Amino acid sequence: MTGPNRRTFLGMAGMVALAGRSVSAAPSEKVRLGVIGLSTRGTDLTKSIVKQKDAEIVAVCDIDDAKFANALSAIQAAGFKEPRQEKDYRKLLDDKSIDAIVVATPDHWHALLTVLGCQAGKDVYVEKPVSHNVVEGRRMVEAARKYNRIVQAGTQRRSMEHIKDAVEYIHAGSIGKVGMARSWIHQVRKPIGHGTPGPVPEGVDYAMWQGPAPDRPFMANRFHYNWHWFWNWGTGELGNNGIHGLDIARWGLGVDAPLRVTSGGGKYVFNDDQEVPDTQIVTWEFPETCLVWEHRMWSKHGTEGAGFGIAFYGDKGTLLIDDKGWRVEEGKEAGGKPKGDIGEHIANFLSCVKSREKPNAEIEIGHLSTRLCHLGNIAHRVGRKLTFDAATESFANDSDANKLLSREYGSRIEMPSQV
Repeated sequence: MTGPNRRTFLGMAGMVALAGRSVSAAPSEKVRLGVIGLSTRGTDLTKSIVKQKDAEIVAVCDIDDAKFANALSAIQAAGFKEPRQEKDYRKLLDDKSIDAIVVATPDHWHALLTVLGCQAGKDVYVEKPVSHNVVEGRRMVEAARKYNRIVQAGTQRRSMEHIKDAVEYIHAGSIGKVGMARSWIHQVRKPIGHGTPGPVPEGVDYAMWQGPAPDRPFMANRFHYNWHWFWNWGTGELGNNGIHGLDIARWGLGVDAPLRVTSGGGKYVFNDDQEVPDTQIVTWEFPETCLVWEHRMWSKHGTEGAGFGIAFYGDKGTLLIDDKGWRVEEGKEAGGKPKGDIGEHIANFLSCVKSREKPNAEIEIGHLSTRLCHLGNIAHRVGRKLTFDAATESFANDSDANKLLSREYGSRIEMPSQV
């Protein structure tokens, strides 16, 4: 299939932006949704959406014909009419009957689809990490503000009651002064091997999949899901899973931007084509506390007894959050079991689409937490400690690091400098 060229992409995007200036009132009953991206995450979101009484999926979109079946089955099993199926996201943006889009694509598409969605008058639920880089994340915030759109980041723990309870406990001073927080994930992933360029599978629009990213030849071992491990499309394990823990850690600490960031680790175990570190420890320094992230992609031996978690170390106790809920150690006895799942987060988004109130993981929250992931990855890639200026969202006197705050774009479409 011949892919769309830059003029076609930008021309359509411009028409969408102009069409989006006239926005109808928020829906009073069911929110009409279009889902873009139907791999595992998109299908999981679809399964949760169809459980909501005030939502209707009217269109689904993916660049791979093979990805439609599972999402459509979930919709049909819930007793809903089969939605329209498209391989071009612009068909959804052009449809004025669609109130909101759900973005579950690879990372390199998140920001652009969110901006174009806002320009088209759509509200947006965008998966984590919200952006591929810092500059794109800021464009998302600007677009949401300019077009008065509801944009929810897919960090669903923001809507879980037990997480809210744990954060409130910390903010109340119940574990005292928190001098450090830590988050981690340890699991065993499989190496992806060494690939060679090959033919694009039948039914896949690879040019559309690459979108704003520079062209790379098709290789099966860096396509579905494995794109996470290449800088051209993904953000590594730090962006993939780190965002969940870091978002809660930043929330609990009550911090915004770090003063300094450093990253240690590397690719120590996997002998394959992955570009990202399989082992990484990042430290962000704030005025009165610090935050540490750790991942091992080749070992499931946990930290604090859990494969994934967040720990807040206070001078009057330690609060731990993991898949068992939250609990306090070395302090007053307190805790709570897990309560809620992604359904509450989607329900919060739908409610805000109708009420126009800010959602639990409003896009600026998502950007500030995702920014931590980007800063950590940049520190890894340049190999040195970095000083960050929050006012300009840039590094002091470091041109190499500042180049990585944005990205090189391909010939088809790129993020506009002004939204």
